[in-house]
Amino acid sequence: MRALVIVDVQNDFCEGGTLGVDGGALVAGRITAFLDEHAQDYAAVVATRDWHVDPGPHFADEGTEPDYTETWPVHCVAGTGGAELHPELDTEFIDAQFLKGRFDASYSGFDGQLGVPDMVRSGAPEGTAGPFGATAAAATAVEEDAPGLDDWLRAEGINSVTVVGIATDHCVRATVLDAIDAGYDTSVYTDLVTGVDPERSDEALELMEENGAVLQVWGGTAD
Repeated sequence: MRALVIVDVQNDFCEGGTLGVDGGALVAGRITAFLDEHAQDYAAVVATRDWHVDPGPHFADEGTEPDYTETWPVHCVAGTGGAELHPELDTEFIDAQFLKGRFDASYSGFDGQLGVPDMVRSGAPEGTAGPFGATAAAATAVEEDAPGLDDWLRAEGINSVTVVGIATDHCVRATVLDAIDAGYDTSVYTDLVTGVDPERSDEALELMEENGAVLQVWGGTAD
């Protein structure tokens, strides 16, 4: 059975966000259009999200310039608007969400754990958590024993994944390579991803293909 894995289609990774990628909003809309036609082809549709509370050196120190390789501007802080899924992505199709990077960098969606990011649990703490303004409720969106993406997919009987989302040269690349390493038949729709750097994105797609991913083109358009 197949699953569609939507990687990090979040406000901070789209135009206007703190790490906005050109074409992010367009990709969000195109993924929705793709799902309108093909959601029934997948046994599960999941989304991953950066969900930072205190990711340590992943965020550049205040007053220093990020190197955009190991250190980054503050982004996708748990419980803030930047961490929300982009409004052009229709969440009605999504069966489960996996939150990554609460306390580390976590590029791959396979680092994520099942969470409930958009619902405040009964008895959730109030106020903020961590140094970047994460809401305390959002910081508890992942339960201690929540399954990771790999465990969840296997429990659902998934043996094949298709990956789409943002950014081709970072989290999409890491997610695809981890999917291959975990033994999934893995494919990528090249017109349903977008990257930070065009040259590095092309190199990332080549690397995915060299490692066994099947590169596909959907060819449709968003409304």
